[in-house]
Amino acid sequence: MIYPKHSTAKERMRLKSPWVFGMMVLVCLAGWGLVEARAADFVFPSIQFGMDTSDDPADVSVLLQTIFLLTVVTLAPSILILMTSFTRLVVVLAFLRQALGTQQTPSNQIIAGLALFLTVFIMMPVGKQINDTALQPYLNEEISQQAALDNAMGPIRQFMFKQTREKDLALFVKLSETPKPGGRDEVSLFVLIPAFVISELKTAFIIGFVLFVPFLVIDMVVASVLLSMGMMMLPPVMISLPFKLMLFVLVDGWNLIITSMIDSFALG
Repeated sequence: MIYPKHSTAKERMRLKSPWVFGMMVLVCLAGWGLVEARAADFVFPSIQFGMDTSDDPADVSVLLQTIFLLTVVTLAPSILILMTSFTRLVVVLAFLRQALGTQQTPSNQIIAGLALFLTVFIMMPVGKQINDTALQPYLNEEISQQAALDNAMGPIRQFMFKQTREKDLALFVKLSETPKPGGRDEVSLFVLIPAFVISELKTAFIIGFVLFVPFLVIDMVVASVLLSMGMMMLPPVMISLPFKLMLFVLVDGWNLIITSMIDSFALG
């Protein structure tokens, strides 16, 4: 573009503006034409939701089974926590960390992971029974889905009954205002699961109390020594922590605790 010989910068900008605007309009029109050309060749998918009539009741049954399966998968974490040994293990490990006074060591992820793998180890016999009596026969089309579900709940109910105190079970039977069951087969899961959970919590708290006693003694001894030496401004936790760690390592604490917790389920 040729400007006048003695034109100023402002005049040049005024002369240049229409030309720049025209070029921008041409670029936009060219781009829009390219987009329309591409859109004409591209097939956009169409997604439709609806309900249709069916003469086969099996179609409705399959749909309900699918919804039920998705619901079970959603509740899987709750089933893991409330119907297995996970609750007792994770609570005891959390009490152990507090008794040692190591703050966030081991971390929550390590405690949850260790409790999870110990749960798999402890529940392995139950899982084997479920696989032999429910999963494999159902996959081989030897039993129906309802029979497979009943067979799978049998070993789990047996495990929970072994760990549940009769007092806790009687409490929830009373609170549910249902007739007194004549046997274990008549006890509903809605009664058994909360009774099992509070029994596990009570057992975990008892184990946690036993864990706290030796470390509490060390804290009291260290606090008494510091007080007698006049070191009242020095936190006793800083001095007692190395002694507690040394005691825990010398007695092979992890081995003792894991062995005791696994034996507590085997003897239940």
